[in-house]
Order: sequence, then C-alpha cells, then structure tokens
Amino acid sequence: MARISFKVNGKNRTVDTDPSTPLLYVLRDDLQLKGPRFGCGLSQCGACTVIMDGDTARSCSVPVTAARNRSITTLEGLGTVARPHPLQKAFIEEQAGQCAYCINGMIMSAKVLLDKNPRPTEADIKQALASNLCRCGSHLRIVRAIQRAAKQQKA
Repeated sequence: MARISFKVNGKNRTVDTDPSTPLLYVLRDDLQLKGPRFGCGLSQCGACTVIMDGDTARSCSVPVTAARNRSITTLEGLGTVARPHPLQKAFIEEQAGQCAYCINGMIMSAKVLLDKNPRPTEADIKQALASNLCRCGSHLRIVRAIQRAAKQQKA
C-alpha cells in the first residue's frame, strides 16, 4: 500500500492503495466519482477518459502513482446539475447521448480540444474524437454539440 496525493476536481485528495491500481478504480471506488467509466480496460474506447494536467488520459490504464502531485478533472469537475458546463449543456440540448456510455470520454476529449482550439473545424472535432468509441451512432449529434459549445464560448 502507498499513500498517494493528487488534486481531483480542484480538491486535494490522498488515498492509500496498491501503487499499481488503475486510476479509474481509485476515482470510482475510493472517491465515488462515476463520470469515468470502465469500458475496455485497454485504453481503446475512451469511456474512462479524464483530464490530467490539461491533457486527456485513459484512467483505466494509468496507474494511480502516475497521478501523484498532478491535477485530475473528471466529468463531475466540469459542472453541476444546476450549473452545467457549456459542453454538458450542449450535449443535453443536442440530445447527443443515445445510450450515453461513451459521453464521458466524448465530453472530456472535447473539453481538451476547446481549451486548446476554441474555434475547431468539423475535421478538428472528428480528429479529437477519433479514439473514442460510440456504438449507438450518436456521432452526428456529438459533433453538433461540440460545435454548439464552441459557438457559446465565443459569445
């Protein structure tokens, strides 16, 4: 067991866990954050995506020790039910989630994209989402939601 400290959604957190435990398990099981989800366990689907120091990270394959002294943002850290983040609001308005299992990864990837490129083209959006799998076919609505959020950020 090891004591590992990191910042999650703006709050300093410390956990005692096996150093090889995937960050995803610590976020979900120890910190009760349900935004990142287990999908494939192989960093291939994106359901577990979090933002680590400004870049996307697949929390299913990142050992918790890699988060030591770093800043992690999960879906819960973007907004609340009462005050959703513009991306969350746009996804709701566009009804972008059919089954919504992939939405965590889509929103977190879109957040990093918009932070780095506030005026993305459709091609930029598709490239940013290329490694996120969606099986239910909501891609067009997801792209529209990200375009909507980008426009709302400009206003």
